[in-house]
Amino acid sequence: MLERRKPLDLLFPLEGGASKKVGVDGERISHLDRLRAAVTLTKDAVKAVSLTAMEALREGAALVGIVGEQDELIDPFYHLDAPIWARDPPLELLRLAYSYCEELTMREAGNFYHSFKYLPDEQRQAMCAVYAFCRRADDIADGDWQDRFPGSMGEIDPEAVAYREKLESLQNKDTILKEEMYLEKITQLFFFRKKLSTCYSEVSSTDPVFLALKDTVNKYNIPRSVFDDLITGMEDDLYNNRYRTFDELYLYCYRVASVVGLMCIEIYGYEDPMAKKYAESWGIFMQLTNVLRDIGEDIERDRVYLPLDELEANGIQESELDGNVVLNTTWEPYIHHYAKRARTYLKEAKKLLPLLPRRSRYSPAAMIAFYDKILRQIERQQGDVFTKRVKLNKIQKLSLAAAVYLRHRFIPGWLNPVWSGLSKFGILPNV
Repeated sequence: MLERRKPLDLLFPLEGGASKKVGVDGERISHLDRLRAAVTLTKDAVKAVSLTAMEALREGAALVGIVGEQDELIDPFYHLDAPIWARDPPLELLRLAYSYCEELTMREAGNFYHSFKYLPDEQRQAMCAVYAFCRRADDIADGDWQDRFPGSMGEIDPEAVAYREKLESLQNKDTILKEEMYLEKITQLFFFRKKLSTCYSEVSSTDPVFLALKDTVNKYNIPRSVFDDLITGMEDDLYNNRYRTFDELYLYCYRVASVVGLMCIEIYGYEDPMAKKYAESWGIFMQLTNVLRDIGEDIERDRVYLPLDELEANGIQESELDGNVVLNTTWEPYIHHYAKRARTYLKEAKKLLPLLPRRSRYSPAAMIAFYDKILRQIERQQGDVFTKRVKLNKIQKLSLAAAVYLRHRFIPGWLNPVWSGLSKFGILPNV
């Protein structure tokens, strides 16, 4: 255990909010947004699955599995050689697509699945479709997932090449990746956008994630812009591995996390437009916590998401982020103030809960409780996120989930002061 150091005031205090203008030229953003929104998939441009093949799949839907002999997740439509269906696929195949998304969520996101497994069936399935979309986008940009688009020419596809060249000219940035890896990932993200466009057109993708997502989008009227913004955040990771200011980091956090909150509230349901502001803060809080938790892993991948100007102003060098930084006397105070900033967004995130239907509040409340617990654990470890990964064990997840579920589904409002009082002593989660 390190010597306990009192969190003193920093030389360069961290502020809670980013400026409204996030340091990117507005005209440039509009050009980039138009470029990204223009990526579409039309019926006459690609091959469609034949009606005969569709009917054969329909008849055998009960026998088509999504789990292989080695317990691996299998795309039930992988063998199809066309990116779209000849017509809207039958209900049996839609159910299979939702099952695929739910299985993916259970395997990849224990924290998240615990937070919405008690939602009504339709909402739970919709949340799994949204998570599957986000997971696959992240796996392309930051992992080794090989997404596919049947019939495409891959990296030499004329449309993909034209998109990449236009994107590079508007951003005026070089990739931080090796050329081969960069071409592979930017091309996959381009076709990922094309599949997203099917959720907002007359055609339907043969990718189970986008088949389920289209149904979700239609049921809950989720705008395309939030999904496009998330893919943009994944593209950012191909060009940026350092953030000079908090404003730059905030924009990235918005794109990869706040938009997820904005997707979720459309499924939960709300009437007060302030819910969108609080959903944005919810995403910022969770992503700031992720940034702190993953410092050690990120630095191994040559990525630093902490604002460099704040680190430097407080006497912390990037070269120290290999774990030696915990010996720097300003590191623990920096972590303390960083957590304090994150909690300014946590405070706003909690304001979202009363604006949601009672049956839905449990889901975001559980996610907030999980991440609040992680942030507190990082502080207790004096900012040592290098020697071991900070995460919740199964008992912690289940106990937090159960407590939050009890509060938001059964405890009457007049008992809130009692709950809040007990939460101050750490007996109950403060959410």
